[in-house]
Amino acid sequence: MGFIISGLEPVPEGPALSNASRGPVSKGPAVMAGEGTMEPQEKIRSKRIFLNHLDSFVGRYVGKYESHDQLYEYLQECDIIIYNITETPEQIEEASWAISALHSDLEHFESPKTFILLSTIMTWTQTKLVDPEDPEVAFTEDDYRRRKSHPNFKDHLSLEKLVIKLGKTKKRKFSTYVVASGVVYGMDESVFHFFFKEAWLGLNPTIPCFGDGKNVIPTIHVNDLARVLHNIAEHKPKTYYIFALDDSKHTLKQLVKAISKLGPGKIQHIPQEEALLNYELTQSDFDHLLVNLTMEAFFIKENFNIRWVAESGIVENIQSLFNEYKQSRGLVPLKIAIHGPPAVGKTSVADKLAKHYKLHHIKIKDVITEAIADLELRSSLPVVEEPEEGEEQDDEEAGDGDPQELLDQIKENMDQSGGRLDDNYIIKFMKKKLLSMPCQNQGFILDGFPKTYLQTKDLFGTEEEEEEGGKNKFPQYDKAITPEHAFSLEASDEFLKQRILNLPESVVVGTHYTQERFLRYLAQYREQNTEDETLLNYFDEIEIHPMHIDVSQDNDEENTPIVHDIIQIVGKAKNYGPTVEELKELQRKEADERLAKEAAERTEQERREAEEAAEKLARWEEWNKRLEEVKKQEHEFLEAHSIPLRNYLMQNVMPTLTQGLIECCKIRPDDPVDFLIQDDTTRFPFLTVAYTQP
Repeated sequence: MGFIISGLEPVPEGPALSNASRGPVSKGPAVMAGEGTMEPQEKIRSKRIFLNHLDSFVGRYVGKYESHDQLYEYLQECDIIIYNITETPEQIEEASWAISALHSDLEHFESPKTFILLSTIMTWTQTKLVDPEDPEVAFTEDDYRRRKSHPNFKDHLSLEKLVIKLGKTKKRKFSTYVVASGVVYGMDESVFHFFFKEAWLGLNPTIPCFGDGKNVIPTIHVNDLARVLHNIAEHKPKTYYIFALDDSKHTLKQLVKAISKLGPGKIQHIPQEEALLNYELTQSDFDHLLVNLTMEAFFIKENFNIRWVAESGIVENIQSLFNEYKQSRGLVPLKIAIHGPPAVGKTSVADKLAKHYKLHHIKIKDVITEAIADLELRSSLPVVEEPEEGEEQDDEEAGDGDPQELLDQIKENMDQSGGRLDDNYIIKFMKKKLLSMPCQNQGFILDGFPKTYLQTKDLFGTEEEEEEGGKNKFPQYDKAITPEHAFSLEASDEFLKQRILNLPESVVVGTHYTQERFLRYLAQYREQNTEDETLLNYFDEIEIHPMHIDVSQDNDEENTPIVHDIIQIVGKAKNYGPTVEELKELQRKEADERLAKEAAERTEQERREAEEAAEKLARWEEWNKRLEEVKKQEHEFLEAHSIPLRNYLMQNVMPTLTQGLIECCKIRPDDPVDFLIQDDTTRFPFLTVAYTQP
């Protein structure tokens, strides 16, 4: 689909062309009107720019028609036509048609036109080295006649040659350019999105790197690519083939290692063939990630004055890329604190919320155990004097000092405090946990910690607040780890005691829910959270007002209504949602539930039908019984009422009838009936009466 920008007069230091194309996009071509660049006493006509495929990754940051006729009308109206074929091969055929149609209509151009083909460095992958003895010698634009394409990008190469050829006919009326772009990154991340997502999700301890990772990948930030196109459209250089690359010459391993810092910070080399088995990588992504080219964009460096976003590449600008990625994808960490007395249901509520929002459930006991285990592991490892080449030491580990010394201090402190750890160590471990990349990426739910006002202030407060001595009206706090939502679950002591009494013994054994320990913890909680001094006061001071929820109003042991209310308050999650595996599992469960429901419905239907059939059979048998009884009674009734009539017939009718039949047998009349009822009724008077009665 296409996009037309009208009234834009590009300048080298002006806003990137990509920013100009971020306005609302309609299903038809969009037109943005404005004034062109003004010179004293002279007005220069504004330019109209056509961008194809605006709804693609590059098209969004660097344009829609129904037919070729309509498309050609748009092309005729535009001074600059930019065709991007880097993302959808289907656009190659259209781009070929567009430039051929424009070239055949050169004589009818009212003004000069510029056609820019945005292609890819994949048309160079099979090119012979400039110096076989020195593979690091870079390709430049001057070598473009020697280029040989990757097998999957031969159509791109053919179109590049066509564009350059048609631009040599009448250069003043129709100038053409081919821009060979490096692998584009930034914002949505495109090809590199797989690694960014893997690191952000943090589901695996390492990020995969395909092969040995030593292949060099030429790259460029999407906004820098827009600026290159901007400058070509403005300056119309004499060179027709131009590289769009940043200064970096990073290998795949270096790129993946840098991206991995968004998550676990570690990579693992896997065979290249395994990449093809990944459903999130297309063949085109695979080809781009395995490219190995050393290229130098001399022309744009020497001739364009570009205000670079990431001139040095991905590795040096990784932190800003992390911010771009999260903002573009709408990935916002969710931070929640659940507070309340013991047995109020904090853990069950936090666990359900963590599963719903895919957050990290932070329990103080787990944090301490994890921190001590980490110190024990690090103290047992051999000391590494210097990190490997291309590796960097973990800042967090470097800031902890000697792990064995810290571990000894912790054990000594716990021995002196009866197995409990001082708040300063707990706060230190908790801060480190909340500042870890998993918690910073997805967010977290604090379950029952901090417990007091001072703990809350020490955990979330900043050093600036302490230095200023509290002169500010509002306390200063660390927004990176401070919860956005605080919920206080409340219930009376009597309600909590009754809840504990109703717990099964198997649940109570080994926990603080035993009668003596529970009452002690409950009393301690009430003492620490008086009306005048509670951690909720700290949240109020920093304008994060806690929500109070009365648990005693809900009789559900699972606290389902409470969880539902909190979800309504917090809103939707701002993350990727379920993974593909989770979606498949969810679909499988839904299918199983649907099949089970259908099977249950069929069983119930069969049961009802069987009951109805049995009931019908019983009714039929009962009806037959009654019918037989009625028939029997009717037969008996008829038998009883027919006796007088039979006696009458036997006495009065049968003798005479017998005599008449004998006469008929003797005479054998033609019509026996007429013979019997003839006028001589004196002989058989009863026959006349019987015949004439109905």
